[in-house]
Amino acid sequence: MCDVDKTNCDAYHNLEEIDDMRGLLRYLRPFVPLLVLAVGMLFVQAMCDLVLPSLLSRLVNEVLRVNTVSLSEEDASIAGIGLGMLAVALGGGAAAIGVDFFSTKMAAGVARDLRYAVFEKVEYFSNREFDSFSTASLITRCTNDINQIQGIFVMGIRMLCYAPIMGVGSIIMAVSTAPSMSWIIILAVVVLMGMVITIMSIAMPKFRLIQTLVDRLNRTARETLNGLMVIRAFGKERLEEKRFNGVNRELTAVNLSINRIMALQFPLMQLIMNGLILAIIWIGSHRIALGTMDVGGMMAFMQYAMHIIFSFMFLSMMFIMLPRTAVSADRVARVLNTEVAIKDPEKAGSFTARPRGSRVEFRNVSFRYEEGSANALTDISFTAEPGETTAIIGPTGSGKSTIANLILRFYDVTSGAIFLDGVDIRELSQEDLRSRIGYVPQKSILLSGPVSFNLRYGKKEASAAEIKEGAEIAQALDFIDERENGFEFLLSQGAANLSGGQKQRLSIARALVRNPGLLLFDDSFSALDFSTDARLRKALSEKRKDAAKIIVAQRVGTIMRAEKIIVLDNGRIAGMGTHRELLETSPEYREIAESQLSREEMV
Repeated sequence: MCDVDKTNCDAYHNLEEIDDMRGLLRYLRPFVPLLVLAVGMLFVQAMCDLVLPSLLSRLVNEVLRVNTVSLSEEDASIAGIGLGMLAVALGGGAAAIGVDFFSTKMAAGVARDLRYAVFEKVEYFSNREFDSFSTASLITRCTNDINQIQGIFVMGIRMLCYAPIMGVGSIIMAVSTAPSMSWIIILAVVVLMGMVITIMSIAMPKFRLIQTLVDRLNRTARETLNGLMVIRAFGKERLEEKRFNGVNRELTAVNLSINRIMALQFPLMQLIMNGLILAIIWIGSHRIALGTMDVGGMMAFMQYAMHIIFSFMFLSMMFIMLPRTAVSADRVARVLNTEVAIKDPEKAGSFTARPRGSRVEFRNVSFRYEEGSANALTDISFTAEPGETTAIIGPTGSGKSTIANLILRFYDVTSGAIFLDGVDIRELSQEDLRSRIGYVPQKSILLSGPVSFNLRYGKKEASAAEIKEGAEIAQALDFIDERENGFEFLLSQGAANLSGGQKQRLSIARALVRNPGLLLFDDSFSALDFSTDARLRKALSEKRKDAAKIIVAQRVGTIMRAEKIIVLDNGRIAGMGTHRELLETSPEYREIAESQLSREEMV
């Protein structure tokens, strides 16, 4: 059950959930005035509810009283008590509306701030943090878990504040009304407490399990939807249906188990309440017959007894909701309390000027992933000069993309240093560092909206001429002009209305519009045909000749004209030089070249 992420497992084997929930109370501070108003209204409502049985007792006794008072005087007294009850009932109703209004507004505000805080925190996660939390888990924490917390703020005010006031107040009023029958209340309270404790002990582990299963369900659904084309291509629809159905049925079984427990709670409460009322009527009728108790007193005592039962019902619901909310609070708090691995320095360095082309230097860089048993990169040293193309090639798993991630500071080096224009990138703010880099990832990620919006994503003030130039260099202008709306053509979610090559060219154009000092291409030409690839590289060398260009590639044809080619093998530099030099000096490079190019193409 704990395979969703490692963080989840820890949450279900410790007792820190309540502490984490208390930690989230700081998000309640801006809404303290609303909380005070809600609690104040709740107190007024409770007082009104406690006064009504006493007024009812007086009314009943007044109606049944037989004495020498004239009929008109008796009617006036009854009318006065009735109007008093009406006023108290209206006051209690108005207070109840106020409680719901203020508590709902407060809970919605807390949930809004929590969602924003989680989203903002995740935005600053490095790849190391993303390795600890699955995407499905983060989505669940930002939606379902925060909804649970919002619900507890709404219900908690009424249950945690109203129920104790009514319970204690009703016990006091009941005992003062009929001290000789107080043992009935004590017996009912003991039975109710035993029932609540039993239900809690059964339900708490199941509530903890639900959140894990929701994560698994989200992850399974996300994987299926993202890989739908592959699933259909291999004819595995039934297998995926079976996999989803297994998780879905497991979640359903746990929910049904909890619902069965909850279904038992209310009939048991009703049984206790009816038994209590029957005992009060039975004993009270004997006392009325003996003249030691009046009818109004028995009815008031009955009302207070019912208030006590309902107070315990509220508290039992709260005790059952609290563990689930505590688990949700723990999951949200773990995101908010996660120490981000990549931080800006307290006193960030700066560049003396913004160069047209940047210089990147790797100096004895080694890197190991947190869960790795060996280095992904070992003793990497090279320099990418402005105006030159530095290419990185090697077999799968040799560390090519890791170099790109280190330049962007998605990870920090384990040892050694990376310098951008003579400044260690760890001494720069992340915003300043990345503002000088135009990055094109392996997987083209475009946002739904106009093409122009996507191309301006790295430079929102870019002019129409700048985005047109970027698209022209990236060889994307032809298919953009073919669209009816041109640069205002709307991309669907995930740019599903474009081909793979078109998405890749737009992704390249987006980096070019930024016109940075360093262009970083992480295997970004793989979806392009050879003709488009050649035209793009030619335009790139002409229109962005001052920028340093680092190209991570699999195809020798893409990088054979580069001024410097770095051959990686098992995280180490196996060769460095031009295409011709490496053919002579690097067996690894020659093997790659011979597997892709004919003898004529190699020279």
